[in-house]
Amino acid sequence: MNQERPPYGPAALAGLAVFALYAVTLAPTTSFWDASEYIATAHILGIPHPPGNSLFVVLARAWSVVLAPLGIPVAVRINLFAAATSAAAGGFFFLVAHRVLVPVLGDHRRALVGAAAATLLGATAFTVWNQSNVNEKVYTLSVLVIAAVSWLGVRWRDLRAQEGSERYLLWAVFLMVLGSTNHLMSVLPLPALATLVLVTDPVAVLRPRFLARAVALAILGLSFNFFLPVRAADDPVINEGDATCETFAGAATAVFTNGAAGCEALAYNLARKQYAKPPVTQRMAPFSAQLSNYFQYFDWQWARGLDPSELPSPARLPFTLVFLLLGFLGLWAAWGADRGVFTYLAVLAGTLTLGLVYYLNFKYGFSLAPEVTDRGLHEVRERDYFFLGSFIVWGALAGMGLAWVWRSLASVSSASRRWAVASPVLALALVPLAFNWSWASRSGDYAARDWAYDFLVSLEPYAVIFTNGDNDTFPLWYAQEVEGVRKDVTVIVGQYLFTPWYIKQLQELTGPERQRPFDPAQGEGIFQAPAAPPLRSIASLTHEQMDAVSGAELDRDVTVSFPQLAVTYPKGTVLDRSAQLAISVIHDAIAERPIYFAGSAGLMSQLGLEPWGVRHGLAVKLEFRRLEGPQRAELVRGSDAYGSEYFDLGRSLHLYDEVYSYRGIRGRRIWQDRATLNIPWHFYALAVQLADVARNAGMDPALVKRLEDDAVAFHIVSDGGVDGTPDRITPGEP
Repeated sequence: MNQERPPYGPAALAGLAVFALYAVTLAPTTSFWDASEYIATAHILGIPHPPGNSLFVVLARAWSVVLAPLGIPVAVRINLFAAATSAAAGGFFFLVAHRVLVPVLGDHRRALVGAAAATLLGATAFTVWNQSNVNEKVYTLSVLVIAAVSWLGVRWRDLRAQEGSERYLLWAVFLMVLGSTNHLMSVLPLPALATLVLVTDPVAVLRPRFLARAVALAILGLSFNFFLPVRAADDPVINEGDATCETFAGAATAVFTNGAAGCEALAYNLARKQYAKPPVTQRMAPFSAQLSNYFQYFDWQWARGLDPSELPSPARLPFTLVFLLLGFLGLWAAWGADRGVFTYLAVLAGTLTLGLVYYLNFKYGFSLAPEVTDRGLHEVRERDYFFLGSFIVWGALAGMGLAWVWRSLASVSSASRRWAVASPVLALALVPLAFNWSWASRSGDYAARDWAYDFLVSLEPYAVIFTNGDNDTFPLWYAQEVEGVRKDVTVIVGQYLFTPWYIKQLQELTGPERQRPFDPAQGEGIFQAPAAPPLRSIASLTHEQMDAVSGAELDRDVTVSFPQLAVTYPKGTVLDRSAQLAISVIHDAIAERPIYFAGSAGLMSQLGLEPWGVRHGLAVKLEFRRLEGPQRAELVRGSDAYGSEYFDLGRSLHLYDEVYSYRGIRGRRIWQDRATLNIPWHFYALAVQLADVARNAGMDPALVKRLEDDAVAFHIVSDGGVDGTPDRITPGEP
């Protein structure tokens, strides 16, 4: 039983060193995927997608308020929150590693060196690092819970004979339950902690006093989810799920059953029913394929920069095998140090790897199984971030294993300074730091922010823009709610129209009393403020009519009248709920608001409106004009080889040359996230199409040549960048 005072000071210093690393490589603004959503909701105390992440939103907002006097931009503050929580997790794993290594290395100081190696390896594993320098997800907060619970469990085992030692277990219970209001990843230490208690002193958790206090703490922790109905009732601009409840009893039932019963809207959110995930017994891909996907991500962790390919790489494989072996040696070291601690770490590692792979039940990997040609059977992006906890734990174990190797080499050396002679092996702990830096760093990456800015400033005052998914939506939310860019624009996520709550929120947000005004200063020299803002909401349907809309196959021709023309949908056309509501919005809003789409494909094509699209830079405006004969002078049609789209050429060139910003989009050496390569591809397509229409309009050949050169530069980035282009393009890339 180890009752020595733990090295809290060195652990804090290790955590600060990790935090400094993350700060140096920190994203200076938002990023793609969920980063914009989480930064925006933290800033306005909004509600992100289910399950709502109550703990994250409140803590991140409080953190942001504390840092505000320093003058740091909001996005940087929230990104620093991810860095701080992940770095603190590293500090706790330092303590765990030190506890294991003191009996292994036989010396407190040498154990500090080994613990430092464990912390460094865990912190610089590719996914851990890449998710810790931007707040893309809420998982770094859950990783902190996992690390803190691990230390509390180990500390309880050491002090179990002391009076009051059960407080360590009670804190662990409270943190896991409280952490569940952030994400269920926080409860993953439970099997390991239960096993530790079982092999140490199971009676300790059966005492009535302990059970009563544990239940009370669990109730207290879960009660944090009352944030959702309370805040939802205030109707924040981002209020996903609209988890309002009519009664406290209904809200309490939903909160304390984690969505199994009670208030329908809150229960729907907490249980994540929106995603309709099948039970784990219904495998979405063979378990062997899911294990291959995990190994692919494990292969990235230790030397990602050696090969730009997403697939397991022969260049990375030697390091992958070395750190795989070192992790097992770390478990072996724990076995020799303390069987109970070994049991905890082994069960935790198993839960975060095999257990999590089985529970998550992913489809085929985004870049794996090319023989499965149906992209609907693949994940829409790489999912390595779900294994954040696995990789930081394995890194810590590998550091312990490296310390064990250090001891083994020293024990066979005959040199007088055998520990010093054997110490070069510790340089292995620097491998991920060296080979992951270029791929994990987000320093200087403004791509998502500039993408959002460029999109919003393309739109006329009070425009409605229909988007298709996360990456053409969430950055726009960030730009509007955090930076205040073009708040007058109504962003409509096509997929969200399937939900019962979204169209009702849009109706309220665009009513005269809540419609946000156009700021003429943001007109970028193109747009003037209209005489008056819109006088009506974008939707005239009643709530009952909205609820009644469902997908249908038309049993007859249906004609929808718009200003200047009518569109006929022939018999047999299938219009789902999203399409029908989008048509209704366009019908109701187009008289007062310009209608745009994020692209001519997707929803615009589904609605049969593609022929009336006119490109305004990146965005496509719906312009009901005659399709044949002369067009207004500003419109120039592209060649058939380039899509034959109409461009408002003057406006598009002004936006492209005078307004748009391309930081992190043009001239980028590595585009790390292959699933978002369509972003620089959009700029490539814009440049090459502008060159084509400028040529068709008889403009200066020098202008055409400049646009063509720009297209080449964007194309290089859309292939992965100068240093990030693989030898072959893998499935899912443009």
